[in-house]
Amino acid sequence: MIFRRSWLSAAVLALAVSSLPSVAASAAPRPSGSAWSVQRDADALRDTGVTGVAVRLETPRGTATARSGVGDLITGRPVPLHGYLRLGSTTKTFVATVMLQLVGERRIFLDQTVEQLLPGVVSGAGNDGRTVTVRDLLQHTSGLSDYVYDVFPDASARTYFANRRRAYQPDELVDLAMRRAPAFPAGTRWAYSNTNYVLAGMIIEKITGRTWEQQVHDRILRPLGLRHTDTPGTWPYLPHPHTADYQQFTVDGPLVDTTIPYRPFDSGADGSMTGTARDLNRFFAALASGQLLKPDELAAMRTTVPVPQDSGHPEGTRDGLGLFFTPLSCGGGYLGHGGSGFGYVVLAATTTDGRRTVTVSAHSRSADSQTAAHQEDALRDLVDHALCRTT
Repeated sequence: MIFRRSWLSAAVLALAVSSLPSVAASAAPRPSGSAWSVQRDADALRDTGVTGVAVRLETPRGTATARSGVGDLITGRPVPLHGYLRLGSTTKTFVATVMLQLVGERRIFLDQTVEQLLPGVVSGAGNDGRTVTVRDLLQHTSGLSDYVYDVFPDASARTYFANRRRAYQPDELVDLAMRRAPAFPAGTRWAYSNTNYVLAGMIIEKITGRTWEQQVHDRILRPLGLRHTDTPGTWPYLPHPHTADYQQFTVDGPLVDTTIPYRPFDSGADGSMTGTARDLNRFFAALASGQLLKPDELAAMRTTVPVPQDSGHPEGTRDGLGLFFTPLSCGGGYLGHGGSGFGYVVLAATTTDGRRTVTVSAHSRSADSQTAAHQEDALRDLVDHALCRTT
């Protein structure tokens, strides 16, 4: 089925998807207020060529959901209302929360160095764990190379299919990153690197004697009742129901079914979790409202540094410890984190008080930079409108 889906033309598929009515809008009279706004923006994201879109917005007035496009290009089935998602790098917010809980328990400190916690692990090619702190890891100010460039050097469908089931141990990924010189001295600049959170997961296990997955379950998932969120590691299959993911590897090339993820990356503390929009909203609302961290640790998480304008983030975005702050068009801003992999993008966001929370998932990605930019703009507009509305 994976190969059969890939033969269709990307342009034909995008046209077919954009001409489909939205599921929610076609089944009932047009909703009002937030529900109508969310559905309109989900349809706008679909119209950029995204095959399937799902949105869940929760506010003090209730919940609004929207679906648009299709959940599978072959069968044409609808996007599931409560589908399971790959969380990708949104996993990092869970890991950072555990790290900050350990800080609150005085088991680790933000200004401790990696060398103190993992002796000899960060070294070679100019890398020096004595200069990189826990804060640098969580805030992406370490300068450490991102290992993903080593495990996916050739951006092609051939590489995806040849290597997608290969798995690396955390120390193997760090070793790959250590072959490259750091981009800058730790603490002097910002650059996103998945290697930072591989190291964070290793630190959690070193300090607690239990894996980061066990700590996330015990400290976050179980207390919040997030029964549909999991840490599957290298297990490649999503629970049902879920939407199929499609990646276009080359401009004008086919959309390839990438629902089975590329295991060499995002298989650990940097991006392996799965869950649902309902659970993500509950997690971010609890985090923002102070249910998971003590005041000092929550303040540390929300202490930010500027993100460069060429980093792909909206203007004015700042990075905290596993949590981004992004300005809203209506004033103020939102807290959140995105996740992406081959064929999908997920963004979870909440107002700073945790009262309005939204998760949006887009289930295909274009190789054309202009199309991809339009899709990113439509997704960000959706989040901005959802969190700015007062009704």
